[in-house]
Amino acid sequence: MFISMAHAAGEVATTAPSMADAFWTNMGLVGIMFVLFYLLLIRPQQKRLKEQRSMLDTLQKGDKIVTGGGLYATVSRIISDTEVEIDLGGVKVTAMRYTIQTRINDDASTAVKAAKDVVAEKKLAATPVKKAEKKSVKTKPVAAAQPKKLATKNAAAKKPTSKKAVKKKA
Repeated sequence: MFISMAHAAGEVATTAPSMADAFWTNMGLVGIMFVLFYLLLIRPQQKRLKEQRSMLDTLQKGDKIVTGGGLYATVSRIISDTEVEIDLGGVKVTAMRYTIQTRINDDASTAVKAAKDVVAEKKLAATPVKKAEKKSVKTKPVAAAQPKKLATKNAAAKKPTSKKAVKKKA
């Protein structure tokens, strides 16, 4: 049952790999991992940074942008290489140029709007129509009479009704 070590070693002639072979095998695996990291992580990131840098370099007055915080704005003035003045709908703010995330093209925004419209149409088509919505109920327009009443009340408040009121004001 027990086999002596000398007897077992004599039957199977195995040699251990040399240190050089083990070193190059490990270096090959490290090299493959580096290539995979470069192709999957480093190269796409460098490409994205290069595109953003070129977008920031070509930034002009009047461009519509999205900031890093998600604010939609318009470039109102370029102050320097690092600062830009942006208009947030009536409020002008100075921002660092590198915080600008993207520039909104009119073509891209219309494509996004068109996609949203298609999604909205699909949702409307998918919702069942209730019986109450099918019936058309005719109502009289009430809003047309209200502005006339308000106009007469305002006019009456502005005009004095008697000569005594006019004399008191003078």
